Amino acid sequence: MKKEKFIIGKSDKANFPDFNLKDVKVKIDTGAYTSTIHCSEIWEENNELKVIFLSDQHLQYTGEIITFKEYSLKKVRSSSGQSQLRYKVKGTITLFGKIFNTEFTLSRRDKMKYPVLLGRKLLNNNFLVDTSKKNLSHSQTH
Repeated sequence: MKKEKFIIGKSDKANFPDFNLKDVKVKIDTGAYTSTIHCSEIWEENNELKVIFLSDQHLQYTGEIITFKEYSLKKVRSSSGQSQLRYKVKGTITLFGKIFNTEFTLSRRDKMKYPVLLGRKLLNNNFLVDTSKKNLSHSQTH
């Protein structure tokens, strides 16, 4: 039986239960393989990764330190062709009232309008993208 796909627009708002974040702006990025989330601070301590998501200019910023015991490094190539090593963690995202497990690379996105990019690894098999729409998930669940 084929799984029904949700239609998602070019941008939306999502919750991230594992990261204690709600109503965060997300941009759909079909050019990216892995999803990316903005972090203001990332450091390793005692074989764990400590992360503070978002920045204090975001309304959803909590300043909470989230700890990951499992994480890895991933080489990511930007749209401009630059390669950089980023930490990668697993987490959940809520869209259309459903929780999806996925991976996120961690990056500083201070100057970007959207603190989160959702890539193909999450989108494939779950969503169809309609770039003429936005906030389809958020409007259905609020």
